[in-house]
Amino acid sequence: MLWGCFFFQGHTAAIWAVKILPEQGLMLTGSADKTIKLWKAGRCERTFTGHEDCVRGLAILSEMEFLSCSNDASVRRWHISGECLHVYYGHTNYIYSVSVFPHCKDFVTTGEDRSLRIWKQGECAQTIRLPAQSVWCCCVLDNDDIVVGASDGIIRVFTKSLERTASAEEIQAFENELSQASIDPKTGDLGDINADDLPGKEHLKDPGTRDGQTRLIKDNGKVEAYQWSVSEGRWIKIGDVVGSSGGTQQTSGKVLFEGKEYDYVFTIDVNESGPSYKLPYNISDDPWLTAYNFLQKNDLNPMFLDQVAKFIIDNTKGQAPLNTNPEFSDPFTGAGRYVPGSSSLSNTAPAADPFTGAGRYVPGSASNVVAPVGGYDPYTGIGAYQSAKAENIYFPKKDAVTFDQANPTQILGKLKELNGNAAEEQKLTEDDLIILEKLLSATCNTSAEMPTAQQIQTLWKAINWPEDIVFPALDILRLSVRHPIVNENFCGEKAHVQFIHLLLKFLNPQGKPANQLLALRALCNCFVSQAGQKLLMEQRDEIMTQAIEVKSGNNKNVHIALATLTLNYAVCLHKVNNIEGKAQCLSVISTVMEVVKDLEAVFRLLVALGTLISDDKNAVQLAKSLGVDSQIKKYVSVSEPAKVKECCRFVLNLL
Repeated sequence: MLWGCFFFQGHTAAIWAVKILPEQGLMLTGSADKTIKLWKAGRCERTFTGHEDCVRGLAILSEMEFLSCSNDASVRRWHISGECLHVYYGHTNYIYSVSVFPHCKDFVTTGEDRSLRIWKQGECAQTIRLPAQSVWCCCVLDNDDIVVGASDGIIRVFTKSLERTASAEEIQAFENELSQASIDPKTGDLGDINADDLPGKEHLKDPGTRDGQTRLIKDNGKVEAYQWSVSEGRWIKIGDVVGSSGGTQQTSGKVLFEGKEYDYVFTIDVNESGPSYKLPYNISDDPWLTAYNFLQKNDLNPMFLDQVAKFIIDNTKGQAPLNTNPEFSDPFTGAGRYVPGSSSLSNTAPAADPFTGAGRYVPGSASNVVAPVGGYDPYTGIGAYQSAKAENIYFPKKDAVTFDQANPTQILGKLKELNGNAAEEQKLTEDDLIILEKLLSATCNTSAEMPTAQQIQTLWKAINWPEDIVFPALDILRLSVRHPIVNENFCGEKAHVQFIHLLLKFLNPQGKPANQLLALRALCNCFVSQAGQKLLMEQRDEIMTQAIEVKSGNNKNVHIALATLTLNYAVCLHKVNNIEGKAQCLSVISTVMEVVKDLEAVFRLLVALGTLISDDKNAVQLAKSLGVDSQIKKYVSVSEPAKVKECCRFVLNLL
C-alpha cells in the first residue's frame, strides 16, 4: 500500500509540532513563525498568536482546549475558538516539550534550564533537575509515569509508584551525577552571582520554603547550587556553578531570561518578607521605563518606581552596550539555537503574587500592592520621574487606594484546607466552595459573569467562621467588595450594620494580625463605590476609633493598611471639607506617627496629611496644634525612599 502526500501551506518558518484533535480531520501545528494553526480538510481555519518566539510543543487537553510551549519560556492554554485562556510561567529558558496527564488537565514540561516541571492545578508543583543542559522531550504514560529524553543521550523515567521506584543505589548514582554537573550562570536560572557575597554550607541548615527552591552556597572557593525537595525534606545538590567566582555580567556575557538575552537579570526584593522578582535589563534600555514595566508586569506598587529605577542606575553605572556576535553555529543547541527574532518582554505573565507568594498562602507576609484605577496615578512612572523638578505629585490625593493583588488559586486552596478542619456545623459544602470560586472569578475580572445573590450569601456564611480560620474568607471579601454589586450588598442599608460590626470585631488589638490586616484592607476597598464611601463616612468615628487600636502591634503590613485607611478617609474629607472628620484623622495621623517605623506606612500618612490640609487653613492650624510638624521633620533627612523626603518637604511647606 502506497502512502499519499498532502501539502498544507500557511506557516512562514519551520514547523516544530503537530497534534491531532479528537475531532476527525482537525489538526494543530506549531511553528518557528511564533504561531499555531488549526487545519481542517487541508485548509487553515484559524491562526493563534500570542507567543513571542518559536512554538516548540503542543499537547491536547480536550476536544476544545490545548496547550502550547515556546522559546519565550511560557506555556499557554488555548480554546480552539482562538482565545488564550491562561499563561503559565516557571521555566527560566526555552521550553521544548509539554505532555498532559491522562484524565485531567495537569501537565509536565521540559526545557533548556535543565529541568522537568510538573504542573498541578495551574501551579508549578515540582521541579526536577537533570544532569543535562537540554531536556528535549517528555511524555506522560497511561500509569502517570513521566519519561524524559535529554541532551546527554539518556532516557529517564520518573514515577510516584513505590513499586517502580529505582533502587537506592540507582537513586544515589543519579544524585551524584547531578551534583557533579556544571551550571552556567548565564542561563539566568540562578540570578546574579557574586561568590564573595554567598554564605557557606551552614545556609543549608534552614529548610526551603517551596519545592524546587534553589539556594547557592560557597564551599572551598566553589559555588554550589542546591535544590529543596519537599518530599524528602532536604537540600539536594544539583551542580557546581561555573564562571561565578568573582565574575560579573561584563566578563560572562549575556544572560538568558524567559528565552531572551539581557545584559543583566537582577533579583529584586520589594518586601523583605515577600517573594523575590527577576528584573531583566539591557544597558541600552531606559531604566525608568524598565522599572515601570517591571512593576506593571508583576502588579507591584507603583510607589516603588523611584527605588527600582535607582537600583538599576546604581548597578549599571558606566556600562556601555555589549557587542554580541550575530553568528549562529548550531541550529539546535546552546548559543547557536534557532532564534528567529527577539521582542520586548511580555507583560502578560501572571504575577508571582506578592500577597501569597513563595508557593504558599500567608496573609501577614505580603508585599502591599496598590493598583492604579484608570488614567495615570500620581505615583506612577511619569509623576515619579518628574519629581526631581520639585513638583508636588503626591497630594491632594483624588482617588481611594485599594489592595487589589491576590492569587485566587492560593486563597481557594487555603480555604479548602481550613474547611477540612472546621467543625461540622461550620463546614462549607462542595457546592459552597464552587460558588465562592465563581464569585472570585466574577470579581477578579477573570469571567464575564456577574456576582449572584447565592454567591454573596455563601460569602456571608464563610466570613462568619471562627477567628482562627476565617482569614481566607476575609481575603475573598477583600477582593469581592470592590465589585459594585457586592459593595452595594454589604454596604447598603439592609446589611451595613452587621457588616461593619463584623469587620470591627477583627480589629481587636489582641486578635490575629492576619485578620486585622484583611479587615483593614477590606475597609480600604469599600471606598471604590458610592455605597461603600457613604457607609464608611457615616461610620467614620466608630471605625477610626477601633482601627487605631491595632497600632500597637509590630506588623508593618497592618500599619500600612491602617495608614491606607486613613489616607482614603482623607481623600473623601478633602472633597466634603468636614472639619470634624479632618480633626479625627489628623489626630489618628499624629498618634500613629509615634509608633510606626515602616517608611511605606509613613509615606501614606504623609500623603493623607497633605491631602487633609491642602486648601484648608483651619486644618493647617489643627495639624500645628497637634504638633504634627515637629513629628514629621525627622523624615526630611531620609535618603531612601526619596518619596518620603520629598512628600515631607511639601507637607512642611503648607505648615
